[in-house]
Amino acid sequence: MTVTLDKPTGRPPVPDPPRRKTIGVLGLVVLAALIAVHVIAWRKTDISVSELVSGWHGLQNFFSGAFPPDFSWDKVVHPGITAALVTFYMGLLGTTLSIPTAFVLALLASRATNRNAWVYQSARTLLSTLRAIPDVVFALVFVAAVGLGPFPGVLALIFHNTGVMGKLWAEAMEESDLGPRDALRVGGASSAQVATNAVLPTVLPQIVGLLLYRLDVNVRSSLILGLVGAGGIGFLIDQSIQLFRFDQMVTQILIVLVLVIAVDQASAFIRKRIAA
Repeated sequence: MTVTLDKPTGRPPVPDPPRRKTIGVLGLVVLAALIAVHVIAWRKTDISVSELVSGWHGLQNFFSGAFPPDFSWDKVVHPGITAALVTFYMGLLGTTLSIPTAFVLALLASRATNRNAWVYQSARTLLSTLRAIPDVVFALVFVAAVGLGPFPGVLALIFHNTGVMGKLWAEAMEESDLGPRDALRVGGASSAQVATNAVLPTVLPQIVGLLLYRLDVNVRSSLILGLVGAGGIGFLIDQSIQLFRFDQMVTQILIVLVLVIAVDQASAFIRKRIAA
């Protein structure tokens, strides 16, 4: 076999001319559409910089009433700490009590652990429905059903968190390593055996990490649910706002800040130990 080599010309190779990067017609259309949507959104949401500037009197009244904060123990601090613990308990129970249902739905909504197309789509639809309904809407429904207090808040978090956490867990399972899964399926293993021996051992750290993340989010959500009558320190903050006691509100917000930082640090510590 003979190989034909190109004859040297004695001249350096001529580089290809640089390609001009152009936005193109489609890019211009997309850019114009984005600008138009933002203009419409600006008008429909009644954004007015002049009103914000002229409203400094309201901000001045707010800050003058909010500072210094009211740190009276019996009237503000102690009830605030007690209510903050209730808020934490709501987030904790809303997270842990949703684990069984979210875990089962995640197994059914993942192609890595379920090969039945009808069951897969049904589980996905249910998770999407639970995730699409905000926890505040769930709270309003359960407040109307069982009355005011932390209980409707816990129920709201259970339903909403089931949809969110089940979705996250299902995605984590589908992204697991294909090698062990395919090896077991070729050997005739069932979906349950594949999930137990191939999928769950590899995604367990992700599952725990996502669970801790949802706990952090649910504790923050519990604060918002208190504003609609679901108890906790959010309910006290709502009362302080209605009574124009902004000095008490600032103290209660500081208590919430301490609670959120404590939960965040504890979650980060546990995630670091799991990763190690």
